[in-house]
Amino acid sequence: MKVEGSYEINAGINKVWDALNDPKILAKMIPGATALERVSENSYKATMNVGVGMIKGKFEGTIDLIDPIEPESYTLKVTGKGPGAFVNGTSDFKLTALSENKTRIDVVGEAQIGGMLARVGQRLSGNAARSMMNQFFDNLKKNVASG
Repeated sequence: MKVEGSYEINAGINKVWDALNDPKILAKMIPGATALERVSENSYKATMNVGVGMIKGKFEGTIDLIDPIEPESYTLKVTGKGPGAFVNGTSDFKLTALSENKTRIDVVGEAQIGGMLARVGQRLSGNAARSMMNQFFDNLKKNVASG
């Protein structure tokens, strides 16, 4: 499934870039994240509670920031496995400075879910992916504004 969107953040491009690369802030932004531990410069081990509809579970996996071009773009890759299911996804982030204190982020993402999560939640998965992406950026707005 493919998801995309544009989000305006009331902060300068460097502040937004820093937030998108800070594991403490990332942990607050990723819906369902319960732990995020840096394992290398651009790679994290993650624990998340993920659910689609009535199917929920604890997933463990990795989050990788691929091909970062500061402060303009990177690809966020997420892989995770949980009880009888998996989630894989990539999202391309492109940051554009609209003004000194406003940044637009354009995102194009692709996600795959499998196992029980896909069988039971197939009809709901597109809405769930869009909802998680919107939550991610709402959390970014809150954390950048307060940080």
